[in-house]
Amino acid sequence: MKIVILERNSVGTDVDVSMFSNLGELVSYDNTKKEEIQARVKDADIIVSNKSLLNAETIGGAEKVKLICQFATGYDNVDLAYCSSRGIKVANTVDYCTETVAQHTFALAFYILEKLNDYDRFVKSGEYTKSGRFTNFDKMFTEICGKTWGIAGMGNIGRKVAEIAKAFGCKVIFYSTSGKSTCKDYRQVDFDTLLTESDILSLHCPLTERTKNLIDLEAMKKMKNSALLINVARGAVVNNADLYTALVEEEIGGAGLDVVEKEPIAEDNPLMKIKDSGKLIITPHIGWASVEARTRCVEEAYKNAEAFLRGESRNIVNA
Repeated sequence: MKIVILERNSVGTDVDVSMFSNLGELVSYDNTKKEEIQARVKDADIIVSNKSLLNAETIGGAEKVKLICQFATGYDNVDLAYCSSRGIKVANTVDYCTETVAQHTFALAFYILEKLNDYDRFVKSGEYTKSGRFTNFDKMFTEICGKTWGIAGMGNIGRKVAEIAKAFGCKVIFYSTSGKSTCKDYRQVDFDTLLTESDILSLHCPLTERTKNLIDLEAMKKMKNSALLINVARGAVVNNADLYTALVEEEIGGAGLDVVEKEPIAEDNPLMKIKDSGKLIITPHIGWASVEARTRCVEEAYKNAEAFLRGESRNIVNA
């Protein structure tokens, strides 16, 4: 049994992956370019991946492969139809980063809402020392208690965010991007209502044909001018060029992003022009990446492989 990890560094070098050697011969690569995949997986029985493109072109010559384990919940890098045609099972990791993504959602929101960048700069620049005042609140900020927190995508992460928002005193509404949500704990609304009523709108949906460019300029024009948009889902759920326009033209109040359309962010992404962190903060896709979450991710992927070898279908997405 040969296990090949294509992107070992994607879970961090501080997290141990050696447990996979319990299942057989382990070959691990720090990172893998598309043109390197074919040669590296040629003799693999199990492929462990994250973002590597796995399709007929890249794994067509891997005649022994039986299982692909994702170091991720998403699996849009894998051609499921092709894998199913060959009897290759694909397993993802589920619910390993719910807590940390929810935490990052609020970190982004509070950073903008409380003007933390401006106030930190005010102190460290020496302006506070010279002011002669014990306080400064020239940059107005508000409470989230009593505000409407809208959620697009009421899965595990959406539910956790809703729970926290409710604890802060928010009124929670949500839109089911799949149209199949059975959640009864919060008010389900249509998309236009989500846009028009939300003071804070956070996105927690997968990238599908239904959600690509879900938040475009037309959608943002329906939002409150003071509304805050948080995207911790997938970059292409928000049209980045349209978001730039909406922020510059003050169609919305601000945005916090952990994901962008192309990662790493392209030099020509118009959002790179906005230097005001009080209006826009972008983090480099770290919402999932607490050390606890990355450790759980590896452990869950290992358990998926271990279960598969016992003949069990744990987290198989193309059963």
